[in-house]
Amino acid sequence: MLQHSARLIYLVVGGLCTVLGIVGAFLPVMPTTPFLLVALWAFSKSSPRMRDWLYHHPRYGPTLRDWFEYGAVSARVKAIACIAMLFSVPAVYYLSGSWIAVSVHGTIISITAIFILSRPSSSSRDTSS
Repeated sequence: MLQHSARLIYLVVGGLCTVLGIVGAFLPVMPTTPFLLVALWAFSKSSPRMRDWLYHHPRYGPTLRDWFEYGAVSARVKAIACIAMLFSVPAVYYLSGSWIAVSVHGTIISITAIFILSRPSSSSRDTSS
């Protein structure tokens, strides 16, 4: 019974994250890949069929495979992420009016940018995107 409940929870998490990831592909303020990475993880614990579907999806599969097989992020995605983070700094100041919020935000995005830029690039995705 407990195993069945856990499988159901993983399935729901995977489904919810898949939906959020697909929505994120169309909304510029929502990320896609982090949700799909969580979905892939959850499906790997609950549904091999759904995991394989997502892993081999024509649009999202290559990015997920690059991450899981090589820890790679394409140069195009790195550039988009860093530019978005850079533009978020004035947005945080505009919305909060607080230099403390900007400092905290700046620290977090700097660490995130360092992590993203430290990942290897995947040349196969860079040329096809």
